[in-house]
Amino acid sequence: MFTHFKSDSLRNLVIAFGSLFNNIYIKRYESSGAEKESMRIPLAYGNKEKYLRRIDEGGSITNEDGTVVQMTLPRMSFEIQNVEYDTSRKRNTMQKLTSQYSGDDSKLHTTYAEVPYTVNFNLYIMSKFMADGLQIIEQILPYFTPEFTVTINPTSLAQTKMDIPLILNSIDNEEEWEGDYDTRRSLTWTLSFSAKSYIYGRIANNERIKRVMATLFDGGVPAGTTSAAATMVDIGVTGPSGASSDVSNYSPLITLRNWGSTAGNIDINGDIIT
Repeated sequence: MFTHFKSDSLRNLVIAFGSLFNNIYIKRYESSGAEKESMRIPLAYGNKEKYLRRIDEGGSITNEDGTVVQMTLPRMSFEIQNVEYDTSRKRNTMQKLTSQYSGDDSKLHTTYAEVPYTVNFNLYIMSKFMADGLQIIEQILPYFTPEFTVTINPTSLAQTKMDIPLILNSIDNEEEWEGDYDTRRSLTWTLSFSAKSYIYGRIANNERIKRVMATLFDGGVPAGTTSAAATMVDIGVTGPSGASSDVSNYSPLITLRNWGSTAGNIDINGDIIT
């Protein structure tokens, strides 16, 4: 049961969430209104406490010339807060999903139905100036009303993409300014999100069904027996082999085998006579 597998369901969701906020800029202006500078806000995965501690401890990076470099603000980070099972989106557990095996059309990827989980994220915005923090917030909030939908490939099995609703639950602001006037100011905005996502189980590789045989039994054939095989419907397909094959490239083969004693017929037990 608990064998190793790797579906990347959560990893792909984390990447999709982070990619929403990795291209945010702020601009600063002169008193005349002319643009002074444009800055892209760095984004990383991690807890805000790690970055706030680096700010409190001062510079932690030393250049080759001995200059101590302090971490700059503004910046953003995000993390998974918790993962919760969502009973309202549960599907039939025994339902199977399939997709074509890459490189071999005779095989299929199969897995059971996806399991619904709500993944809660926190996005942290840390800035030194209120104006910078407000600029970043204003570039995010208009897209969440309070829901924004992202489209992802949740796992390598899925050939079609899946829409994942991202819901903005709350926005909190915290200002840390303790000590004397030399203490560095830090403003932290916390945006809480819920992603209505799914997690997939182990993906198995199975052979594609290309032939089906159904034997029909008729009582009283032959005389003296209570039941015997009377007819077999033998259905198969023919077509090319290889990754480029499509359903339209296959042709059905239907063979009707009757009870008898010659080659190609079936015997009393339903076995093909050779």
